[in-house]
Amino acid sequence: MGFYRNGNMRSASFLDGFQSDYLGSGKGKLKATPAKTNSPRLVTVLTCVQLAFAVYATLLLFYMSPTVDLRSKPDFAWTTQLALQWKQLIIPNTVSHLQQEVPSTGTMALMEPLNQPINMSEVCEHETIDFEQKKSDNAKMIKLKKELYDEVLEFQSKTFGTETLSELMALKSKWDLKGPNKAKVTVILNHFKRKTLCSQLNSLLQQTLPFHHVWVLAFGSPNEQSLKRIVETYNDTRISFISSTYDFKYFGRFQMALQTEGDLVYILDDDMIPGKRMLEIMSHVAGTEKYRNSVLGSIGRILPFRMKDFTFPSYRKFGIKEAGLYLPDPAYDILVEKVVQVDFLSSSWFLSSELVKTLFIEDPFTFMTGEDLHLSYLLQKYRDAGSFVVPVDPSDKETWGDSEHRLAYVSETTVIFKDIVQVRDDQWWTTLTSGYITQWAAMHPQKIDAFFYAHSVSEVTSLAPLLEKFRSTSGKKAYIAVSGGKYCSCEDAATALKWPKSVCKERRFKIFDLGVGTLSKISKSEVPVVQAVYAAMKGLIKMHNPSVVIAVNDVDVSVKKALKMATESGSVGGNATGVMAPALMLLPRATLPKALWIADIRSTALPFWNKMRISINIITQNRVHSLRRLLKSLTDAYYLGDDVPISFNMDCKVDEDTIKEVGNFSWPHGTKTLRRRIIQGGLIRAVSESWYPASDDDYGLLLEDDIEVSPYYYLWIKYALLSYHYDPQVSLPELTSISLYTPRLVEVVKERPKWNPSEAFKKIHPHTPYLHQLPCSWGALFFPKHWREFYVYMNMRFTENAKENPVQIPKSRTNGWQASWKKFLIDLMYLRGYVSLYPNFPDQASFSTNHMEPGAHIAAKDNVLKHDKNDFQVPLLKDDFRNYLPNGKMPPASKLPSINLFNQPVSLKGLKAAGAKLGQDVLECKPNEIVSVHHDTGLPKECVKF
Repeated sequence: MGFYRNGNMRSASFLDGFQSDYLGSGKGKLKATPAKTNSPRLVTVLTCVQLAFAVYATLLLFYMSPTVDLRSKPDFAWTTQLALQWKQLIIPNTVSHLQQEVPSTGTMALMEPLNQPINMSEVCEHETIDFEQKKSDNAKMIKLKKELYDEVLEFQSKTFGTETLSELMALKSKWDLKGPNKAKVTVILNHFKRKTLCSQLNSLLQQTLPFHHVWVLAFGSPNEQSLKRIVETYNDTRISFISSTYDFKYFGRFQMALQTEGDLVYILDDDMIPGKRMLEIMSHVAGTEKYRNSVLGSIGRILPFRMKDFTFPSYRKFGIKEAGLYLPDPAYDILVEKVVQVDFLSSSWFLSSELVKTLFIEDPFTFMTGEDLHLSYLLQKYRDAGSFVVPVDPSDKETWGDSEHRLAYVSETTVIFKDIVQVRDDQWWTTLTSGYITQWAAMHPQKIDAFFYAHSVSEVTSLAPLLEKFRSTSGKKAYIAVSGGKYCSCEDAATALKWPKSVCKERRFKIFDLGVGTLSKISKSEVPVVQAVYAAMKGLIKMHNPSVVIAVNDVDVSVKKALKMATESGSVGGNATGVMAPALMLLPRATLPKALWIADIRSTALPFWNKMRISINIITQNRVHSLRRLLKSLTDAYYLGDDVPISFNMDCKVDEDTIKEVGNFSWPHGTKTLRRRIIQGGLIRAVSESWYPASDDDYGLLLEDDIEVSPYYYLWIKYALLSYHYDPQVSLPELTSISLYTPRLVEVVKERPKWNPSEAFKKIHPHTPYLHQLPCSWGALFFPKHWREFYVYMNMRFTENAKENPVQIPKSRTNGWQASWKKFLIDLMYLRGYVSLYPNFPDQASFSTNHMEPGAHIAAKDNVLKHDKNDFQVPLLKDDFRNYLPNGKMPPASKLPSINLFNQPVSLKGLKAAGAKLGQDVLECKPNEIVSVHHDTGLPKECVKF
C-alpha cells in the first residue's frame, strides 16, 4: 500500500540553475582568481559581500522549503516576497506534491522539474450520462411501493418519531456550525472505475462546513495513476491519496476509517456527489441526543417482509410488495422528506469514529460484499444503534447526499449478478435469524410459546422431546436456536432433530444458527461467547416474544450468563406487545422427558415459571429411620432446576441420631436450614410454626418425617400452580393448597366410610383432579395469602379446651379434636368456602403416602381410634402422571369437580353458602356474605357478598 500525502512540496531541481547562475558553471567547481592586490581592505569587503549573499541564499532556500506554506505566512520581509516570486516562477501553483527522496548519505536528491504546468482540465474526467433517470410505468408496483413506504412511515412516526429536515436542524446539537464547537469530519472516498473524483472534491471543497481531511482510496483500481494525478493537482494539504495494488474490497475503507483522528467519518461511494450542505446537515444530526448513536446516510434499504406462506422472498424479487424498499427510489417517485429508519444504508455512511469499530466485532458473512448490512446489523446488535436515511429539502439539491442518482447506473460493480444477489439474500437472512430486528420485525412483533437454545448437539438431543411436544401441540409455536460453527452447526442440529438439512436453507422460521462457533476460534476467554449469545438472543427474544426460553441446566456457564441477561433484558411489566418478559427455564436433562406437560401450560402462565419459590419444611423429632426414608425420596425426585430450600424443624426433645442425620444431610437443590425449639411445643406448634411466607410467591410444603414422596411430586406441584394459580386467565381464589395425597376415607365422619374418587367422578373422568374442602396434613403445599389468614384465625380462636371453640360444624367429628392445627384450618376453610386441589389416579396412587408410624397421633396413648394401614397408606406414583389425566393434561379450572368436607358434590358457591349459613366466623356477617381479609397481613377486613 502506498500512502501519498499532499503538502506544499516543491521541486529542488532548480538549484542546479541556481548554482550555475550564482556560483559559476564549468566542470563542477570554481577556480580561484589571483588577486591583483594584497590590500586587506579589499579582502574584507569581498568577505562581507560573500557573507551577505550567504545569509540571503539561506533565507531564500528556507522560504522555498516544502514545509513552509507561504499562503498562510504574513508578509513580514522582503525576502518572503522575493522567495514567493521565485517559487511561482520556478514551480507554478498548478503543479503540486512531487515526492522527495532522501538518500542514505543524508543529502537531498534533486528532482527534475516538470516540463509543463498541469491544468485541471487535463486531469479531471467526468462520466457521460446520456440517459434519463429510470422510471417505472408499472402502476401496480408504484401503488404497492408507496403503500409500503406509507406504512413504514406511519409506524415509525408513532413509535420513534419522523422529522423533516427543518425539524432535524432545529434540534439541539453538540456540533455548532456558527459556534466554536465545530465537528472535525474525515471524508473517505473509495474509487475504482468511475470518473467522479473531481466532482466529489469540488463539492467537498465548497461545503458550508469545511472538512477536516479527505482520504482518496484506490484499492486495486485500474485508474490508480489518474486518481493520484488528480489529488496532486488539487494541491491541498488536507487531501491525501492512499493506494494499494491489492483490492481490499468494500471493508477496506472502513478499516482505514479506524485511523481517523476526527470526530466523525463520512464514507462515500464513487457514485455519490453530495450537496454543499451535507457535512453541515449530517454533523448537526449526528450531534443530537436522539441520533448520536446512529449511522446516517442518504440511501437505504428496508429488507423483505414475510409473505402469506410464512416465507421471505429475495430482496431483489420484482413484482411483490414484500420484497422491501429502496429509499429514496426515483423509479417509483419516492423521495425521503422525513427521516426514516432502514435496515441498512448504501453508498454513504456518516457516523462517529467510535461506532466504526463495531463493524469488526464479528467476522463478516463474506468479504466480497455486504459491508453495508454487516455494519447496520452489528451496530444494532452490540450498540443498540439505528440506521437512518436523512431527509432532504426537495427544492434544494444542496441538501441532497445523492445529487446525481443516475451515476449509480454507470460502471456498476455491485449487486447486479445473480450469484451476488444470492449471497446477499443469504446474508440478510442470517442476520434476521441471528437477532437483527428489521423493520418488518419491528412492525410485526411475533408471539411464540417457547424458544429453545442448544449449545451442543447433545443438548439438542436432550431438548428434542420437549421441543417436539411444543411443535405438535395445537396452538403452540416453538423454535430452536443453536450456537453454530464448531459448537453445533444448523445441519448437525437438524440431523439430531430428525429434520431435513434443507431447513437450514429455507427462509422460514424454525431453526436459528447464531454463528457463535465462528467467533474466537483461538480465544480461551468466555467474553466473546457471552457477548455473542446475549446479543443474538436478546434480539430474537425481542422479535419473537417467547413466553419462556428453555435450555438444559448444565449448559456452559458463560452461555447460562448470556441467556439470563437476554431474558432479563425485557422491560419490566411487559414489552411492546404488552406481554411479560420471558422466563428462563434451565431444565435437568433427566427431568426433560418427564416434563412434557410444560407444553400444555398456557403461554400466559409460562412467564411466571421462576416467580414462585417452593420450600420444603420437614417436622421431625425422634424417628430417624423414617426421616432417612423421606430424605431419600426427596433426593431421588425429579426437579426442574429451581432453587428449592429445605428446613428441618425439631422440638426440644429431638434425639441425637436425628440431629446427626440432619447435620450430615446434603441437599443439592438449595439452602438447608435447621431450627430447634428450646421448650417442647407439641405438634400443633411444630407444624404451624415450621413455615411462614416471606412474600406472595413463597409456598410452603409441609412434611412430617413418616411421609414418603413420589419422584413426580415436585412436577405435580409446579404444574398445578401454573395451571390454576399463575394463569391470568384462571380465577380460583378459593384454592388454598395443593395436596400430594389422595384419601381413601371420609375422615370427618364418625363412621369413616371408604371413598374412591375415581368411582365418584367416573362420569366426568375417572382420573380428574378435584377440589376438596378438606386440607391435607400428609403432604401438601400451602399458599402464602391463605397461610397468613390461617395464622390470624388460629390466634383468634385457639383455646386449650376444644369445647370452648365457638365453631361447631354440623355432623363433623373434628369438633372434638384437641391440639390439632388441622382442626383450625378445617374450620377456616368451611366458614369461608376454601378448597384444596387433590390428585386422583388408579388405586388412589399419590405423590405422597403416610407410613402410619407411632407419633403424636398414631398409636398415641390418648387416641382410642384404631388405624388400619390399608386405609391410609397408598401407592406412590412411579410413572408419568400425564398419561392418566383427561386428554393427557390438567383440565380447565372450570371443569374441576368440587366436594365439601363430607365428600359430597357441591359447587364453590354452595361451599360459601354453607359457611355463611353457619355464621360462626370472626366477624358477624349476613347469610349471603363471608369474611374477607387483608391478604398482606391475614387480618379480617369486612364481610363481602359471594
